[in-house]
Amino acid sequence: MPLLAACVDPVGQALASLTPAQLAQPSGLPGWSVRDLAAHLVVIADSVRHLEPLPANAGVLSISEYVAGYLGRAERISGLTLEAAAEMDDIPAGYQERWDDALAHLESLGDVDKVLARRGAARLADLVVTRIIELVVHADDLARAVSLPVPVGLPPAATALVARALLDVLAQRDPGRALEVRVPPVAAVQCMAGPRHTRGTPPGVVETDPLTWTRLAAGRIGWSEALESGALTASGERADLSSALPLL
Repeated sequence: MPLLAACVDPVGQALASLTPAQLAQPSGLPGWSVRDLAAHLVVIADSVRHLEPLPANAGVLSISEYVAGYLGRAERISGLTLEAAAEMDDIPAGYQERWDDALAHLESLGDVDKVLARRGAARLADLVVTRIIELVVHADDLARAVSLPVPVGLPPAATALVARALLDVLAQRDPGRALEVRVPPVAAVQCMAGPRHTRGTPPGVVETDPLTWTRLAAGRIGWSEALESGALTASGERADLSSALPLL
C-alpha cells in the first residue's frame, strides 16, 4: 500500500506542471489527447475508491487473469476516461482529490484480503499491484508525450515491481523452460514450451532493462524496434517473444 501512495504524488506533480497546450497534444495512445490520458489517471483512482470487501473463501483472479480482462473492456475503459475528461475543469485537482479518497478507502479496508473490483475479484495486494502497473505505464506514456523526464519521479521500487510482475504474467501465460527472459537487476523467468535445460545456459535467452521490458509488455514498443535499438538482446533457439507480446 505505501508503494502505491508513493507513486501518486510524483504523477500528480507531473500533471500539475502541464500547460494547456501540452494537455491538447496527442498522447500517442489511439484517440486520446494528453488531457484524456491525464483523465485516465483519475479513473485509476476511481477503480480503487469503489473496491468492495469479499469473504475470505471467495474465488479470485491472479494478476495475469485480472489484466487479461483489459482487452475485452477496452471500450468501457475508454468511455469512463472520456467521461472523466469531460466532467473535470481542473484535472490535476481532480486527480489529487480522488486519489486522496482512494488511498483513504484502502486504509479503511484494513486487513481485508480479497476485494471485488471492476474486472472481478482479486486479492487486495494483487489489485494494488495492478494499480501500480497502470500508474507506471501511463506515467511513462505521459512523459513521452510531453517530453518529461522518465519515469517522472516514480520510486525505483515501483518500476522494479512492475517489471517483475509483468515477467510473472509472461511466465503464467506461456509456461515452459525453453526461453529465459532476463531483466537485470529485477528478475529472470523461464517460459515457452520446448526443449528444457537442467544446467548452464538455456536454449534461448532474452535480456533487456526494466523500462524497455515494461514498454514491450505494455505494447508501447515492438519487438523489432527494441532489438534494433540495442536495448534488447536475443540469442539461441526460439529467442523471440514477439508472438507473446504485448501482455496488456
